[in-house]
Amino acid sequence: MRQIKKVTPEKALERLEEQCMRAERSTGEARQKLRQWGIVPDEAERIIASLVKRRFIDDSRFARAFVLDKLRFGHWGRVKISIHLRAKGIDTRTAEEALDLINEDEYRTILAALLTARSRQLDMTDYNERAKLYRFGLSRGFESSLVAAEVRRLRDN
Repeated sequence: MRQIKKVTPEKALERLEEQCMRAERSTGEARQKLRQWGIVPDEAERIIASLVKRRFIDDSRFARAFVLDKLRFGHWGRVKISIHLRAKGIDTRTAEEALDLINEDEYRTILAALLTARSRQLDMTDYNERAKLYRFGLSRGFESSLVAAEVRRLRDN
C-alpha cells in the first residue's frame, strides 16, 4: 500500500478546499482524507467545522447530488444509493430527505429500461432466466416488489 506523507493542518485545509471546489464531498469523506494524511482527530474536527461553516462541505447538498447522479447516470436503485450514502457518513435523516427527491415516474422508467435491455439477452419463458433478471434488478439496488412487478410485465409481453 502506498504511504502518504504526513501533512500539516494548514496544508490539509488547503487541499480539502481545492477538492471541495472540484466536486462535492461529505464530512465522512473529509474525515477519512484527514485520517490518511495523519491529522489528529481534534485538528480534523476543527478543519471540518471550518469547511462546513464556509459551505465547502454540506452533507445535505452532497446527498442530493449523489442521489440524482447515481440514479440518472449510474442507474442505481434506492437501496443501493442508501447503503452508499451511509458508507460516506451521511446520517439517516439527510439520506432519506435526499432519497425523497427521486421522481417516482423517472425511477420506474429507469428500472423498466434496465430490465428490458437485460431481458433481450434472456429467455423470458424460462423460470431460471426470469430469476436471473430479478437478481439483476436487486443487484442494482431496486426494491424487490418493483423488480418483481417489472419482471412479470416483461414475461407477459
